[in-house]
Amino acid sequence: MATGKINVQADNIFPIIKKFLYSDHEIFLRELVSNAVDATQKLKTLQKIGEFKEELGDTQIEVSFDEKAKTITIEDKGLGMSEEEVKKYLNQVAFSGAEEFVKKYEGEAEQIIGHFGLGFYSAFMVSDKVTVETKSFKNEPAVLWECEGDPEFKIKKSKKETRGTKITLHIAEDSKEFLEEQRITGILDKYCKFLPVAIKFGTKTEKIDDPSGEKDENDNVKQIDNIVDNVVNNPNPAWNKKPADLKKDDYNSFYRELYPMTFEEPLFNIHLNVDFPFNLTGILYFPKLANANNLQLQKNKIQLYSNQVFITDSVEGIVPEFLTLLHGVIDSPDIPLNVSRSYLQSDGNVKKISGHITKKVADKLSSMFKKDRADFEAKWDDVKVFMEYGMLTEEKFYEKAEKIFLLKNVDGSYKTIEEFKEEIKENQTNKDGKIVILYASNKDEQHAYIDAAENKGYKVIEMASPLSAHIVQQLETKLENVTFARVDSDTIDKLVAKDEVAKHNLTEDQEKELKETIEGVVDKGSYTVVLENLSEDDSPMMITQSEFMRRMKEQSAVGGGGMMGMGNMPDMYNLVVNANHPLTSKILVEQDADKKSKLAKQAADLAKLSQGLLTGKDLTSFVKRSVELID
Repeated sequence: MATGKINVQADNIFPIIKKFLYSDHEIFLRELVSNAVDATQKLKTLQKIGEFKEELGDTQIEVSFDEKAKTITIEDKGLGMSEEEVKKYLNQVAFSGAEEFVKKYEGEAEQIIGHFGLGFYSAFMVSDKVTVETKSFKNEPAVLWECEGDPEFKIKKSKKETRGTKITLHIAEDSKEFLEEQRITGILDKYCKFLPVAIKFGTKTEKIDDPSGEKDENDNVKQIDNIVDNVVNNPNPAWNKKPADLKKDDYNSFYRELYPMTFEEPLFNIHLNVDFPFNLTGILYFPKLANANNLQLQKNKIQLYSNQVFITDSVEGIVPEFLTLLHGVIDSPDIPLNVSRSYLQSDGNVKKISGHITKKVADKLSSMFKKDRADFEAKWDDVKVFMEYGMLTEEKFYEKAEKIFLLKNVDGSYKTIEEFKEEIKENQTNKDGKIVILYASNKDEQHAYIDAAENKGYKVIEMASPLSAHIVQQLETKLENVTFARVDSDTIDKLVAKDEVAKHNLTEDQEKELKETIEGVVDKGSYTVVLENLSEDDSPMMITQSEFMRRMKEQSAVGGGGMMGMGNMPDMYNLVVNANHPLTSKILVEQDADKKSKLAKQAADLAKLSQGLLTGKDLTSFVKRSVELID
């Protein structure tokens, strides 16, 4: 038996590993299993090139635990190591010193392990003692290496007869949580789900037909229990297969494999497969956005792998921001893992990968639009927010997306932007030569305004996503001689202003008296009374909200636009009084002061009610007043 010291420049490597990486200590299992996979894959390569001439046999990796003995074991049938190799690979850890190590890489625990070749030593985060029993494929004598969490180690001959490596972790008292089947299963599912070598963790029972053919009372072959290996991973995931070999059901099955708690099928998918000038494989899915109003809930669904080893599900900095709404997998060994997010964004390969994915997504959407427009329209309500997000954040995506971006009429029909402009330009061009695109954010609440617009022969579209204010602003900037206006932002005659002169029924003194009467029954802090000479057929009063102010508030609330502090400002409305309506004339000529006030209040409350602004005490008063007026 030989003894020695692990060759490190800082003797306190193990306390550092334990302390510094403690928050991510479950990584130990990923690292050890990944090492076992590497050893197996390398042996397969050696066989292919003729350096290993024997049969591979069973290459399955086995993970097991013994709660009583307080051990976890990872065993492979890969390359194995000779005594010389053990000394070389297990006894030398080279880095500049503990102090510099901590200072330079604090907060980046997950990346440190792989970067410094500390994968094996991550075992000491959870162990008081680690033993390595190994035999080289070269049929050299087997060796046993053991260490108790300090630089001292022992190495001696082993009785191991089969090639490969068996690592046994003697779990420390403060890490007993890992001696639970459910805990180990969770880690293996998270980090090792798609590793390219089969991984066994215990056994499971399956129902099979009785080999004897014995029948039950219904004359069916009896089902018996059959104990089989519990293989916890899929070594050949869908993203490694050729698109030509996969059907829609295959893609949907893989989606359920990735997200077993998601019950809705994705809308469609994009298969990535590039080997030059960078390596990239993967499958991205367009999900149905369950909560389109909360974009944050939709993120962190893309899983990043490197050669089938799970790295993270936080891919900001690697893919464009709008693509984080997608689900799926990207796998690339060319993405640096031990760097800051700012470095990622400037990395040449990452930029190329990001640009490629953006192009693939844009091309897929364009292809769908051209190939089957009806199907594209059917998916539009789910795709729209994603499209808006992409157009707002990626200029190159905007250039392609604008051509297929659909505007949905309140009647449910769809037009591209250019198609819609062509349809409305004759009727909805204002006196300044701008095409006015009218939109509603809630077609039920804004029905009266939509109705007023349609009575003029105008078309109204729906813009109801959380990004509508932003996309409207962008389209106004990008499109020539086009402006957007929500149908309730002003009277319809002002929204699409023409050179027509409105009829005046009231004198200047009458207008002043009417305005003072209305101002006396509304909260002047929230409502500005505005008299307009509208058609007698229009509503007597209506609530409008400045397009500019409302849009700024909405942009500020969502983020990424608007004006600082706008989101916290109170809502301000215009109470537009139709000076030409018979009811306003009735209010004006009423001599009974109390009845005059009630009529004015009733008309104003009706306008508020139509916008959902009449609540609580005011709503109760309105109901009582309505009964009185009926009597």
